[in-house]
Amino acid sequence: MKIIFETTRMYLRELTENDYNDLCEILQDKNVMYAYEHSFSDAEVKAWYDKQIGWYNEYGYGLWATIDKKNKEFLGQCGLTLQKIDGKEYLEIGYLFKKKHWSKGYATEAVLACRNYAFTELKADKVYSIIRTNNVLSQNVAKRAGMKIEGEIIKHYYNMDMPHYIYAIEAPGNPGPPV
Repeated sequence: MKIIFETTRMYLRELTENDYNDLCEILQDKNVMYAYEHSFSDAEVKAWYDKQIGWYNEYGYGLWATIDKKNKEFLGQCGLTLQKIDGKEYLEIGYLFKKKHWSKGYATEAVLACRNYAFTELKADKVYSIIRTNNVLSQNVAKRAGMKIEGEIIKHYYNMDMPHYIYAIEAPGNPGPPV
């Protein structure tokens, strides 16, 4: 079990096979997965898990398990992935939490920590969160992390066109592109 970093109330670590049932609780909950328009099958959960392990091996990051420090409960997942938009890769902070842990500040705490990790450890100039236009709760988390809407795209997923906002924040002290 590799712990990546700690926050005030949780630590983020790499997923393990023991997390499968917790991932199912998130990814197979239609209320949690409303922005995806479907809950995942067992095969899709396994593919999701395998993808994260692949990210860890290839990039050293991915979506990490968020664990409550006090009771060691699996709260959700949050981390960094690369997302392609118009052929260009963007470092994205992604997050999904068990429904029972919504609106308790866990997502914001984890996203802020991932943002800081991206800037300090990965030396990223900018980070993004790509969020469905109907996912107001996730948009509010991005806003609390200092992100602002930079654009909008349509992602084709599960045989549907889904509008998404592109939220972004630059690293502190980054003057932005030359004028």
